[in-house]
Amino acid sequence: MTFLEHEHHRSHRAQRKHEKQVRRRERHAKPHRPSALDRPLSMLLDSQVLTFFEWCQLNRFSERSGRRILRSGSGPPVVQLTKQRIGITVGANKAWQASRERAPTLTP
Repeated sequence: MTFLEHEHHRSHRAQRKHEKQVRRRERHAKPHRPSALDRPLSMLLDSQVLTFFEWCQLNRFSERSGRRILRSGSGPPVVQLTKQRIGITVGANKAWQASRERAPTLTP
């Protein structure tokens, strides 16, 4: 086998290996689960329940911060969905956000 033939085989082998890795990644990729946050916020009903993770995403803070806020007692009322799963209604979140508003401070 000549040097050029060897290089051709090697590059073809590398290409097949890459294609195999891409196929494996696609096969094991998690499908997108529909979420309440996939729709515009104006379409959410006040009685609609967000999961804890969706609530954290909506308010743009981490799950750890969300747990800290709820544990402190200053967070919105929680809906117990199952024994270990909680949620927050959209209306409760709006009321909680409104209670946290403050007037802007002007510096001289």
